[in-house]
Amino acid sequence: MPATYKELQQQLLDTEKDLRMQLEATKRTVREDGVGYSNHMADAATEVFEQARDVSVARQLERSLEDVLHALQKFEDSTFGICESCGTIIELARLEALPSARYCMRCQSRHEAKR
Repeated sequence: MPATYKELQQQLLDTEKDLRMQLEATKRTVREDGVGYSNHMADAATEVFEQARDVSVARQLERSLEDVLHALQKFEDSTFGICESCGTIIELARLEALPSARYCMRCQSRHEAKR
């Protein structure tokens, strides 16, 4: 596990690259496959299901990429590791587990409780 902010930044950069590749592959699959016409209803249903799954995966990858880019921007702003809610330092153990974390554990718990 990373132990320094520099290592966390590199991990985020690596994750960004990986997410971009996955997203491109997923979007290419969604565009290429599309939902075609089939002679059999079960085949058509399978195509629709797979297309919906691929779109859902692409959306999740986009959200993850946005989180990573946000965390990388915080490095640029010198605000990485600072809770966006209360302004305290986010614990290093939390950042090691989730480098794109925006909130300390206390604030994250509050945000989740509101949902």
